[in-house]
Amino acid sequence: MLALLLRGLYAFQLISGALLGTYLAMLSAQDGGGVASLLLVPVCALLLPLLLQFLVILATMLMSRTPGLGRGWWGLLWREYTAAVKIFMLRQPWPRQPNTVQMPPASATGRSGVPVVLVHGYVCNHRVWDDMTLALHNANHPVIAVDLEPVFGSIEDYAPILEDAVTRLMAQTGAKQVALVGHSMGGLAIRAWLRMVTPAQLKRVAGIVTLGTPHQGTSITRGAPTLNGKQMLFKSEWVQTLASSEDEQRRALMRIALNLNDNICISQREQILPGVPVTEFHGIGHLEMCLNPRVIRWTCEQLADLGTQKHPS
Repeated sequence: MLALLLRGLYAFQLISGALLGTYLAMLSAQDGGGVASLLLVPVCALLLPLLLQFLVILATMLMSRTPGLGRGWWGLLWREYTAAVKIFMLRQPWPRQPNTVQMPPASATGRSGVPVVLVHGYVCNHRVWDDMTLALHNANHPVIAVDLEPVFGSIEDYAPILEDAVTRLMAQTGAKQVALVGHSMGGLAIRAWLRMVTPAQLKRVAGIVTLGTPHQGTSITRGAPTLNGKQMLFKSEWVQTLASSEDEQRRALMRIALNLNDNICISQREQILPGVPVTEFHGIGHLEMCLNPRVIRWTCEQLADLGTQKHPS
C-alpha cells in the first residue's frame, strides 16, 4: 500500500512541477527565451520532488539539532537527504518480495547464520532493508523483510504480521530460533509482538536488535494525525505501558543501537531501556542507519554472536 501511495505522491509532484515549468517557459518565451525555455518543463518536474524532500529532511534536522557537530552537521544533512531520496524515491515505490523468505545465495560461504526477520519503521516498507539484506545474505543469514500494514494503524496490529513471519521463517529454514531486527518504529512493533508471545513461544527468539528506535517515544510526532504516530509520542501512555509490561526475560533478548544524532528520535539520549545493552553511534542520520556500513557491520556482528543454526539443504 505504501508503494502505491508514494507513486501517487511523486506523480502528483512531477505533474505539478511540469505545470510550473510550463508556466515559467511561457513567461520566458514572451521575453525571448527561445527554445531553451522549454527545458524548464522537465527541470521543474524533476526538481520539485527533490526540493520538497530536502525541505522535509531539513526541518527534521533543525528540530533535532544536537551540539558538538560543528561543520559536520552539513555532511549529516546531506547524507540523510541522499538516504531519503534513495529510500523514498528510488526504492520504496517499487516493491520486490515483501513477507517472503529469502535464502542466502549458493555462493555464500561459512556456516548458516540465524534466520532474521527485518521490521521497518514509520512510513517505510521492506525496501528500506535492501543493503542490510545483502549484507546478511553474504553472512549466510536467511531473511524475511516484512511490510507493516495498515501503514497508519496501531502498532499493536502489526503483531500478527510478525508472528506469521517468524512461523514461516522457522518452517522454511528448519531453524529452532530466529532473530528480529527493527528500525525506528519497527523496534516498537517487535516489542509489542514480544509481550504477546507465551513463555514457550519465547524460546523461538534468539535475540532482538533495534536501530534508532524511539523506545521512549519522540517529540517529532507531536500533532501527528495517525494512530501509530500518536502512540510514539514522547513518554506517551502507550510507550510507558509497553515498557511496564516487559519482564527481565524479554529485556535480556534485546540490544540497542542508540543514534546520538538521530533527526527523528528526540530526545536522542533517552532512547534506552533498563538492563538492555546499548551501543552508541554518532554522526549518522535516522534513515541513514539502514544504509550506513558501520551500522550494518555492527548488526551483523550482533547476530553472529547469537550463534549459528543448521538448516536443511
